[in-house]
Amino acid sequence: MQDTRIHNRWPMASEGLPFVAGAGALAVVFYLLDWDPLAFLFLAIALFIAYFFRDPERIPPGVDGAVVAPADGKILEVRSLGASESPLKEDSAKISIFMSLFDVHVNRIPFGGSIEKIEYRPGKFFSADLDKSSLLNESNRILLNIGEGRNILLVQIAGLVARRICCWVQEGQEVQRGQRFGLIRFGSRVELFLPKGFSPAVAPGQRVKAGTTILGFLE
Repeated sequence: MQDTRIHNRWPMASEGLPFVAGAGALAVVFYLLDWDPLAFLFLAIALFIAYFFRDPERIPPGVDGAVVAPADGKILEVRSLGASESPLKEDSAKISIFMSLFDVHVNRIPFGGSIEKIEYRPGKFFSADLDKSSLLNESNRILLNIGEGRNILLVQIAGLVARRICCWVQEGQEVQRGQRFGLIRFGSRVELFLPKGFSPAVAPGQRVKAGTTILGFLE
């Protein structure tokens, strides 16, 4: 069954509701006890959590061959990989995106296709802006078959604070460009490995938005 969260119509991802409710309940309790400083503190925490889990509607660009960003954040790396160092086992392009606490954390599909494989890997929780997090941190790998024998690999990587990777798609599922596929809680990183024929249109340091910013084009 398709997860309804990929078509969310609420302004916030449902994963945030327990956190917002918990902090809000504590704010009410402390307010009733006349502990106003703690009440306002937990109210502020509840509001920040709601902000963190925000899930704005996004309309992907209708441009043939366009690959859109899978995450909001800052581009850390754009580089070419040889077949021996690429997880796709062919000449590829790698794009890394760092999501801070203040970025939208709902992830989106970069290109239409079908989910061929999903592989969760336990690991460490180094800061997601460090290169070693790519190899050592907890991660979730999604192999996307885009047709004509080509694949895109998406890697959700947990960060220093993030301790939960959420994935809402399943193996064999057909997906569309810009569709929600998951989120990572509280600061993290998403990496994208693209097949031969991809031409990047972004550079390190650039800020991108999931589902709308074009990262480049596939021939």
